[in-house]
Amino acid sequence: MTAPTATSPDDLARALDETGYLADAGLASAAFLALRMGRPLFCEGEPGTGKTALAQALSEALGLPLVRLQCHEGIDAAQALYDWDFPRQLLHLRALEAAASASHTELDVDAVESSLYDRRFLLARPVLQAIQEAPCVLLVDEVDRADDEFEAFLLEVLAENSVTIPEVGVVKAATPPLVVLTSNRTREVHDALKRRCLYLWLEHPDLARETAILRRRLPDLPEELAAQVAQAVQGLRGLDLLKPPGVAESIDWAQALQLVGARRLDLASATATLGAVLKYREDADRARDKLDALLAS
Repeated sequence: MTAPTATSPDDLARALDETGYLADAGLASAAFLALRMGRPLFCEGEPGTGKTALAQALSEALGLPLVRLQCHEGIDAAQALYDWDFPRQLLHLRALEAAASASHTELDVDAVESSLYDRRFLLARPVLQAIQEAPCVLLVDEVDRADDEFEAFLLEVLAENSVTIPEVGVVKAATPPLVVLTSNRTREVHDALKRRCLYLWLEHPDLARETAILRRRLPDLPEELAAQVAQAVQGLRGLDLLKPPGVAESIDWAQALQLVGARRLDLASATATLGAVLKYREDADRARDKLDALLAS
């Protein structure tokens, strides 16, 4: 299977638009180049700017399976690569022992050991899964939460597009997966990993684009309400909040307002649905004090 492609950044932007992801020229160009050059795309920005959603949209737009590796503190290569299905191996061993006992023969230890490490007992974790299933989109989410050793491992795998399994051999992708790495910049990712990638910084959308995103994702949303929600969210991001709302929260808020029957964003409807957009008590308290001014702007 050959990797799908796009003929231009505009072509890719149109394909993304059909999935509901509105890409500006810079984003579409970066994704197009990553696809055509076979390079990972390193997406950095504040939470909620659409980094993870970009990988999901690329998967849908290109008709490729999405494989996701969620990084966390303490993640290691085994969690990303592969493991052996120990319960199935044990059942297989007992079956061999039972068959040998029934036939009054001795087990060939080397043959038994070899059979235990057959591919049917191999559990592919996300990175190996992506290499086996390529072409696909491999999302390495929140790589900044992993440690330096895991970064070094990723660098090696991304450079070779292959994995060595001692009991099986080398597994190499015939077509490299389209790799999207995301970072919320909780710490600086090493230059060596960034140099391997194309880089994209994602900002929160401006008012016009956020309004368009809301209308695109929620087609029944009244135009006035979409504009009011987008403007209010832009104002909330200007406050000193613990977690400023992202586009996902903006969409949630607009949907919540629809569900309670609001036709416009006023103080009563905003207060009643504030939990859809702000997820910390301190942020909600600060926003309530500013809602009058935000809604009046």
